[in-house]
Amino acid sequence: MTGVDIEDVRAAAEQFDDGIVERTPVDRSRSLGEMADAEVFLKMEHLQRTGSFKTRGASNKMASLRVADSVVERVVAASAGNHAQGVALAASAANLDATIVMPQDAPQAKIDATREYGAEVVLHGRDFRTAMDHAESLAEADRTEFVHAYDDPDIVAGQATVGLEILEDVSEVDTVIVPIGGGGLIGGVGVALKALRPDVRLVGVQAESAATVPRSLEKGEPHTEDEVDTIADGIATGGIASLTLDLIDSHVDEVVTVSDGTIARGIILLMERAKQVVEGAGAAAVAPLVTDAIDVSGETVVPVLSGGNIDVSMLQTVLTHELTERNRLLQLRVLIDDQPGVLEEISGVASDHSANIRTVHHYRANADLDVGEAYITFEMETSGTEHAETIKRTIRDRGYEITQVN
Repeated sequence: MTGVDIEDVRAAAEQFDDGIVERTPVDRSRSLGEMADAEVFLKMEHLQRTGSFKTRGASNKMASLRVADSVVERVVAASAGNHAQGVALAASAANLDATIVMPQDAPQAKIDATREYGAEVVLHGRDFRTAMDHAESLAEADRTEFVHAYDDPDIVAGQATVGLEILEDVSEVDTVIVPIGGGGLIGGVGVALKALRPDVRLVGVQAESAATVPRSLEKGEPHTEDEVDTIADGIATGGIASLTLDLIDSHVDEVVTVSDGTIARGIILLMERAKQVVEGAGAAAVAPLVTDAIDVSGETVVPVLSGGNIDVSMLQTVLTHELTERNRLLQLRVLIDDQPGVLEEISGVASDHSANIRTVHHYRANADLDVGEAYITFEMETSGTEHAETIKRTIRDRGYEITQVN
């Protein structure tokens, strides 16, 4: 099997009857639709059993090993987390041992989940590329099969079943938006869409700091980035394969890039408006709707929420960033004459305006200060920009010089 066609995709869908791969729902988002002036239906792949679409490809791969009557006893994979869980679950169901190599800084939630699905986890290297090199060396052992995250036709055919379900559930779809890491998901979805509905526009999304596809398309060969840094760890592969590049080149209409800030906003919007918790890679699909990176006015649009395995510490980071962006979390540095009662006065302003002070720091040792001066830095919670501006104006009216730190 050297390529992927619609019959491969249909065959993958037919063998998903073992309770491992679930048919995920689509749900209309009126809030996102109003923002984009479109009908928006979210494909909920984050509700897959392992929290991402990766289970589809891994399950199809294990099925291919069974059909081949293989002597394989163990599978090895490299992953930042989602492919790891998919392979671990599918291997366990197929009675195969699994070893997963993950970067040392992989989210702890994904490490724990992979172990819970029965796999041995090896932490190696600081990025996906290093982890994959080590996994490939482990796969040289007898009766061992390396399961690539995206450079495998069986994996791609399994991921492609997402496209079949979209067409069945949203028959009037005009545009499908898919995040891109290694390209297995969008390449597979493209096979399904263009075979059955070639008029449907397929848009891929990459994080700006991990945008290997535009350069690869320009060069005509896979481009690799040695270092990628994005909150969307699920699409931080640092490269694509010849297989997926060919599929993207043949089936994808447009590829856009989005910032981490926009991805963070997408995470929060999905929590607030759609009541869905997704990771950065999953939120990447709604980011173009948030920024108007593509025009979908009047269309029916399906963003694929590819994963929901967000680490709690990352969620805290995203929440803090978004609260700061909205002026819901306000940090003010106030220059004062270091006299008794000043702290009480400024704190009283916050109290009078119903702002909650979270922290206070008092600095006297600063080269910018004259004798007898000090800085007080307040971190406080407000209801938003208007509330924050009122507090700042009131403190200035009391005669204090203030600087917003964040």
